[in-house]
Amino acid sequence: MKIYNTLTKKKEDFIPIEEGKVRMYVCGPTVYDYIHIGNARPAIIFDAVRRYFEYKGYEVNYVSNFTDVDDKIIKRANQEGVSASEISERYIKEFIKDRDALNIREATYHPKATEEIDGMIEMIETLIKKGHAYEKNGTVFFRTRSFSDYGKLSKKNIDDLEAGARIAVDEEKEDPMDFVLWKPKKEGEPAWPSPWGEGRPGWHIECSVMSRKYLGEQIDIHAGGEDLIFPHHENEIAQSEAANGKEFTRYWMHNAFLNIDNKKMSKSEGNFFTVREICQQYDPQVLRFFMLNSHYRSPLNFSRDLMEAAKNSLERIVTAVDQLEYYKEIINKDKVLSEEEGKVIKEAEQLVEKFMDAMDDDFNTADAIAAIFELVKLANISCSADSSLELVDTISDKICSLCDILGIIVKKEKELLDEEIESLIQERQEARKSKNFARADEIRELLRQKGIVLEDTREGVRWKRV
Repeated sequence: MKIYNTLTKKKEDFIPIEEGKVRMYVCGPTVYDYIHIGNARPAIIFDAVRRYFEYKGYEVNYVSNFTDVDDKIIKRANQEGVSASEISERYIKEFIKDRDALNIREATYHPKATEEIDGMIEMIETLIKKGHAYEKNGTVFFRTRSFSDYGKLSKKNIDDLEAGARIAVDEEKEDPMDFVLWKPKKEGEPAWPSPWGEGRPGWHIECSVMSRKYLGEQIDIHAGGEDLIFPHHENEIAQSEAANGKEFTRYWMHNAFLNIDNKKMSKSEGNFFTVREICQQYDPQVLRFFMLNSHYRSPLNFSRDLMEAAKNSLERIVTAVDQLEYYKEIINKDKVLSEEEGKVIKEAEQLVEKFMDAMDDDFNTADAIAAIFELVKLANISCSADSSLELVDTISDKICSLCDILGIIVKKEKELLDEEIESLIQERQEARKSKNFARADEIRELLRQKGIVLEDTREGVRWKRV
């Protein structure tokens, strides 16, 4: 298996730190609003990477954080007149709904920045003791020039970076390149006690501390969008390696940007879309399929036309699988696999190998999906009501298992019968009477996902299919 390493700018053989195990950290969302489709791209891509590692037999420790204290969260909290924690908890719940809708597996650990403050203070103290950080009037800065390898990920020369361009100028800094590890409390902001006074951590220190706590001082893969390469990931390397005295990450993976109709996504341009908005118009699986139908290092253009094309392409796979399921019900179960059918199975096995080769080559999901379409074509040509059960079963299982590796759901769920809906509504009513509102909301959401909308009226609960 080969991975393109942003650090070395080349594909490298994947050799884990510990045999049979993968330690993987993916930068998670800042939870101040619904996630947008740009956020969804790395979440979907690196979920597929994780799934493939697990398919290959690796034990994957997958960590993705929540940044739940940040200027954007505080600004929104002040606008609404609520606490920052209320905003972050609200949008963590909304993120989980979107994550589940997109069939993204829950991380092994989902640490929150606000629950890891002690670890951040400890790492900052270590950096100060080692001469890599200093405090000025309650602010702690990282002494960037003390880390000789600074710029090795982004390939930026520290002397070429101009103060005032992408680096904030601060009179308290020893050097314009130094960045904040801890900032003092401001009015109306959440704060925690520290040796430097009440305050809160800078953004970069969060991931260094959380990855160390949940994955160890050295990790196999650190991933995220390419917008994080500088300064976030560059600063993570500096902090972690200065504090721990060893290489931080072996392989750095970054997905390319997502554009909207060939333009950068921007609220001011009116081309900003949340996952929730898109999933009101398309099945979430269409969005997932769309994201995986190009190589993760290639820029991806989002448009309605391309989403429609993705919808139609996914429907071809779903229809083929549905047809194979129908054949299983009606074919002669006693029919023996013929010699010709045996050749078809061998051809199918070669296409599975083609899929694996694509995934082994830096997780080329675009070519992997192309192999799935060749399997679908083979199924359409070779399987019928006159086929043997062994052939139909084999082809169907291969299509479904490859799609499952990518997290793409292709088996149609059976529609709920009216009596099943009424039973769930009755259970919801009983849950509300016993004040088990969590279960009541869970049932409403379950029915919504099945295309059933509930309406509470004076006459009772009404439902309809949508």
